[in-house]
Amino acid sequence: MDIGISTFPTDYSIDIAKLAQRAEESGFESLWVPEHSILPVNTESPWPGSPDGKIPKVYADIVDPFIALSRASAVTTKLKLGTGICLVPERNPLLLAKEVATLDMYSQGRFLFGIGAGWLREETEIMGGDFAHRWSQTRESILAMKELWTTVGSEYHGKYYDFPPVYSFPRSVQKPHPPVFLGGMAKNVFKRIIDYGDGWMPNRVVPEDVQKGRATLDELAAAAGRDPKSIIVSVFGQQPDADLLKGFAEAGADRVMIRVETANEEDTLKNLDSIAETVLN
Repeated sequence: MDIGISTFPTDYSIDIAKLAQRAEESGFESLWVPEHSILPVNTESPWPGSPDGKIPKVYADIVDPFIALSRASAVTTKLKLGTGICLVPERNPLLLAKEVATLDMYSQGRFLFGIGAGWLREETEIMGGDFAHRWSQTRESILAMKELWTTVGSEYHGKYYDFPPVYSFPRSVQKPHPPVFLGGMAKNVFKRIIDYGDGWMPNRVVPEDVQKGRATLDELAAAAGRDPKSIIVSVFGQQPDADLLKGFAEAGADRVMIRVETANEEDTLKNLDSIAETVLN
């Protein structure tokens, strides 16, 4: 099982380039960053990560994931680079397809496209998404981007996105395109993965959840004529606990990402070294 890290890069935390270099030198497989283009000042949507629903300040502070990962790609050669997650309904697929393909090209095929539909209604709506139907919108966007990544003179005609034949380059290094991993624990997530995804990125789960999810994915993949082994399970946002990671490996996870807290360079590198000693050695 591969071990990666995830973090919230900001303008007051460690330079993502220095973090990426140390992560690669330490032996981590991947680096993941999230996305929130804006954070509304006034919201009624509760944050799902705590009982009080209060949104952490760092959600407003994080930088753009594609620019951050581009910076990380320039100073590394093996480290895989992922969005964890990209909020697809908030982005135009014509622009997003180019960003994904360009990052994959410059990183020489190291980009992992983790996606989601978001939980913060006010943000989604400000950014132009249809919150009530955000997963339908996400599906259309991914299908449109697959056309842009794999055909010449690409066109797409749907409810949310509709465009005539266009040229869209560059092409990604990974073929037919970078893998698309769906985040979340929604009841339909497994069917969505089999429909248009390449893997599952659950968060706030225990090994038993992953074991059940893996079994469901295997069953659905086989029924759809897909190789179950081609569906990658990447467990997000975990603590550096060796026994816990062993449990996830036994449950069928292909990758686990350890959360590295947002901090200055000195504290972050100390934390990363400690994590590496715990989970990689």
